[in-house]
Amino acid sequence: MKRFVLLVAGLLATAVLAQLQPKSARKPVTEMLHGVSITDPYRWLEDQNAPATRKWIKAQNKYSDALLKNQPSRGYLKRRLGELLKTTSYSIPTERTGRFFYSRQRPEDEQAILYYRDGLHGKDVVFLDPNKMDKAHRTTVGYQDFSKDGRYAAYYIRKGGADETVINIRDLHAGKDLPDSLPLANYWSFSLKKDFSGYYYAPHVNLVGVRIKYHKMGAQASQDQEIFGKGYNAEIGLGCSVSEDGNWLVIVVSQGWAKNEVYVQDLRDGSPIKPLITGMDASYSVAEQNGTFFALTDLKSPRRSVLAIDPAKPARENWNEIIPASVDALDSFGDVAGKLYCSYLHNVSSRIVAYDTAGRNLGEVKLPGIGTSTGVTGRWEGHDAFFSFASFTTPDTIYHLDPATGAADVWAQQKIKGFDPARLTTRQVWFTSKDGAKVPMFMVYKKGLKLDGKRPTLLYGYGGFNSGELPYFSRSAVIFAENGGVFVDVNLRGGNEFGEAWHQAGMLGKKQNVFDDFIGAAQWLIKKKVTNRSKLAIRGGSNGGLLVGAAMTQHPELFQAVLCEVPLLDMLRYHKFLQGPQWVPEYGSADDAAQFKWLYAYSPYQHVKKGVQYPAVLFDSGDADTRVAPLHARKMTALMQWATASRRPILLHYETQSGHSGGESLSQEIEHASLSYAFLFWQLGIVPRH
Repeated sequence: MKRFVLLVAGLLATAVLAQLQPKSARKPVTEMLHGVSITDPYRWLEDQNAPATRKWIKAQNKYSDALLKNQPSRGYLKRRLGELLKTTSYSIPTERTGRFFYSRQRPEDEQAILYYRDGLHGKDVVFLDPNKMDKAHRTTVGYQDFSKDGRYAAYYIRKGGADETVINIRDLHAGKDLPDSLPLANYWSFSLKKDFSGYYYAPHVNLVGVRIKYHKMGAQASQDQEIFGKGYNAEIGLGCSVSEDGNWLVIVVSQGWAKNEVYVQDLRDGSPIKPLITGMDASYSVAEQNGTFFALTDLKSPRRSVLAIDPAKPARENWNEIIPASVDALDSFGDVAGKLYCSYLHNVSSRIVAYDTAGRNLGEVKLPGIGTSTGVTGRWEGHDAFFSFASFTTPDTIYHLDPATGAADVWAQQKIKGFDPARLTTRQVWFTSKDGAKVPMFMVYKKGLKLDGKRPTLLYGYGGFNSGELPYFSRSAVIFAENGGVFVDVNLRGGNEFGEAWHQAGMLGKKQNVFDDFIGAAQWLIKKKVTNRSKLAIRGGSNGGLLVGAAMTQHPELFQAVLCEVPLLDMLRYHKFLQGPQWVPEYGSADDAAQFKWLYAYSPYQHVKKGVQYPAVLFDSGDADTRVAPLHARKMTALMQWATASRRPILLHYETQSGHSGGESLSQEIEHASLSYAFLFWQLGIVPRH
């Protein structure tokens, strides 16, 4: 009966497809770029607020709603997503003089609530509840920083998932906010002085860049001074923080995700800002303790080491390597309770090793198994430390660590209704990419499942910005595995899984490696008879949206369905909008003749061809995305609807109030996700088993 209902729904959807697909006017704009004629037929859709664009968006949403909202799998999906998402979850707490700050979201909460407690096991006190601030529940809040004594807490308010926030400071003793707030803007960092006399912050202006400013407590915001950043262009990122002991202001100047410099100011005497690390020849992450700066860097090895730097003698010949590089990539370190806790990645799984400041190995922190830890957090002078752990079949768990004994116990753990991890298996496999590189990926499916070449399979990846795809608790993995399918997460070049060399092998002129890795993963899954072309879907968001866009335009014959979320797709124009200039060090710019060649060679928008039988595609974006311009999804939808020769739908789900990430209420998230999974179930022929 279920299969009959699915067949009828498919026939009805096909009828709707033929009747309701909106028409998109073609208004070609042609320009010459480095001797190449480029024609863009949908440049008019870049104007988000134009009446014609708004009318077009409305028609596209009507079309996608008609095809997706009545899919027979939706009832099951909304119920199961409710069980997977309506849980009690916590953030890792931050401690200040015995007061612990954290967020918690219960099953009945549409958004996470900010709390604090006095003492590790004290009573929970609500700091701020966003559920009471907005009837639509699209307001989120989060902590920014805290005074050393825990009396004051800076927090942000964010609406609709946009990157812009308002920042306030609350006096917990008085129970009210101070007048020293910051207006709506995109703040890249915020840090209080430890004597609470002021704070530093880094506002970002699209297409202009970031500047560091200082605010003196009690002064008017209009009097805030710009102290750093003059002369830097929009491609340069800036961040600032005050060291834990309050002695130093640390400023990081970044050129993309592979190179940066560090400047410092001694706040004890107010001496001028001076360079600590310059040269833009490597990446550095620093923390100061007791007058020494510890720097995690790939300067000597792409797998990273830790150096000790004396700010009084910052010349490179005086740097001391205290923790050398190992065979595993050193991902991060935490300076907690007088120790350096280094987080390594061993074949894309976390290891944590403690060292003293001389680099002596003090032993490993025992983790529950193969999975991902956030690393150890806490204060240098504190006695409490925390880390989290998760895997594809282990929900997020936060552990409290006693640095003195090394003992760890569960502080908070997600409980998922109806989920039994023993029923699922996770398998890591390796395949050979086009150029011979060995690439790993994780497969999650039900134990005992026969991989007969017919399994509905969802392939996911990211591959960029030094951001790895590490094991995490995946709702996609659970939903696919529970319904006889396979979830696959591939560790593409461009990430950090094997150090900086792995990142650089997937950026700039080598970006095609990332797409080749992803395509190679798909080909392996078909060759090894895990699935077949009619049962294979791909999914990616943001940079991952570019990934699946390139995959489907380069190899449309490999895939049945594509879920392309908040994507970059027109790589010849991405740098002209919103935060685009910040990504030029990762991708390159079409303004540069040499970089234009590699961007033009893969830019998905320029490689859609009339008459090709493309997979079914669901693009997903929204007005409030102030990071990746939603014009990419709009233009690509129109172009592919015009070009495709298949009977598979090209759809756009466009939220008028949601942003790049977050911002939706829990109910809205479930509704939204159910549409995405309904699209995949429809296209892959999955009949829910529950």
